[in-house]
Amino acid sequence: MVMSVQREIQIQTYHSPVGPLIIGSFNDQLCLCDWQHRQSRPTIDKRIQTSLRAHYKEKNAPVIKQTIEQLNQYFQNHLQQFDLPLLLLGTDFQHQVWLALQQIPYGKTLSYQALAGNINHQKAVRAVANANAANAISLVIPCHRVISSKGQLTGYAGGVETKRQLLALEKTNIQ
Repeated sequence: MVMSVQREIQIQTYHSPVGPLIIGSFNDQLCLCDWQHRQSRPTIDKRIQTSLRAHYKEKNAPVIKQTIEQLNQYFQNHLQQFDLPLLLLGTDFQHQVWLALQQIPYGKTLSYQALAGNINHQKAVRAVANANAANAISLVIPCHRVISSKGQLTGYAGGVETKRQLLALEKTNIQ
């Protein structure tokens, strides 16, 4: 009888000052740092587990510990740039958007329109917004820094109030 090896994505819950996050590690890389109660939680979880052909297992892992340490520093205004090994799970276009998100400076915002322009897809504003919404590594990949072209805070996986609080935290720390 052959035993199949179950592939695992180690996960832990992190209780941030603005809401709980699920942090996930696979092969010593961060593949998940996302709002626990987001509306598209099942879709995001299915994409990650299917892509990795693995299931979630509540366990600790070195990259989870490192992520929690950096999140604590971020929320205490001691960290402006995360330095973690990332495993991005999505389409090539999503990867392009997520890499562009990482270029938005701490404490700054950018419109969806400008983000689309930054990746040379000026007419793909809606696709950029959808890729932004599919980001499973919140805060580390700072999708909260993207706003409407009119300067309004629009949809965010953690909720608009959470987005407001994160932007306020960053603004306070750079002045």
